[in-house]
Amino acid sequence: MSDWTQRADAAPAREAPAWGAVFSMTLGVFGLVTAEFLPASLLTPMAADLGVSEGVAGQAVTATAVVALVMSLLVSAATRRVDRRIVLLAFSVLLTVSNLLVAFAPGLPALLLGRVLLGLALGGFWTMSAATVMRLVPEAMVPRALSLLFSGVSAATVVAAPVGSYLGDVIGWRDVFLLAAVLGVLALAVQFATLPRMAPSGLTRLRTLVEVLARPQVGLGMIAALLVFAGHFAFFTYIRPFLETVTGVGITGVSGILLGFGIANFLGTFLGGVLLERSMRLAILLMPLAMGVLGLGFVALGGGAPVANAVMVALWGVAFGAVPVAWSTWLTRTVPDEAESAGGLLVAAIQFAIAMGAAAGGAIFDVSGALGVFTASGLVLLLAALMILVGIKGRTTATVTP
Repeated sequence: MSDWTQRADAAPAREAPAWGAVFSMTLGVFGLVTAEFLPASLLTPMAADLGVSEGVAGQAVTATAVVALVMSLLVSAATRRVDRRIVLLAFSVLLTVSNLLVAFAPGLPALLLGRVLLGLALGGFWTMSAATVMRLVPEAMVPRALSLLFSGVSAATVVAAPVGSYLGDVIGWRDVFLLAAVLGVLALAVQFATLPRMAPSGLTRLRTLVEVLARPQVGLGMIAALLVFAGHFAFFTYIRPFLETVTGVGITGVSGILLGFGIANFLGTFLGGVLLERSMRLAILLMPLAMGVLGLGFVALGGGAPVANAVMVALWGVAFGAVPVAWSTWLTRTVPDEAESAGGLLVAAIQFAIAMGAAAGGAIFDVSGALGVFTASGLVLLLAALMILVGIKGRTTATVTP
């Protein structure tokens, strides 16, 4: 029997779903993404309190993203002999400590240290999430379990920015991070009570990342996923200036439209789970296709129809809500024996896509405004859909060799 076969057999599928454990991971995701988003809504009071500019304080976000990218590539190899339950609990501890450090930070260095710890937790937890879920539920229920997991992201999208901004004015930004630390403690407690022991399913080394990337469809899939996420973040980073300057919507309207996006995104995660149970390939193809058409639709309307734009933003939210679920499902079916390593590659691709989408979108915005950004975003998403149509099969699994 080959080493590949041994790895695939190391983590047999469960006969009964451990939904409590899946929910505990959803709490962890909600806590991580909430902590990640909080500086965006609290940047002004944070900068004023610490005596730095908003641009400097904004490096808290950069520090988290960079560390998360690096961590996503290294965590599987660094923890290859450690019980996955212990590793996941450690990430929840890091989440809690990170928020406490930020809440009590006397200056910028302590704040950045807290955000670095969050990056470690964020990159590590995301890398192992899909591989862990596929060990907690039977194979047929993996899309449903992943949709529950990613509902934590959507819930954080709905809650973190508006609630964080409001509470920051009422109780102060430091107390908001203390509440985020309490959320981390809650996630840790539920995970401690529900997560089973999970031995490592393979002896992952750094060269495993290269081996996984070289497998059929994996490299192409990662590029397609990168384009999907880059197209989305180029669009979403500049949706507010588009609504304000092109559509002419006031701040109340912007908040309402973005709330609608968050709610639609939340619903999209569950709709995506339903679609994935019927056809994985259709799900990963339809989402960027729909988003690409919507992106060009914004350009065609030219911002002159606020109601139509609000509906299109909500439809984008539904489509993107299914994207993380779809690609995580693709990962578990394409690389079932090395899901952690593939998960690290996917998280790294997403982090790179966030940076690339925002940076390229900014350059285009300076030249041709929001409509130029939306044009580029739509074309990138349609290119991703074409790559998926041509190169991604409906279902692939690791081939076991004698």
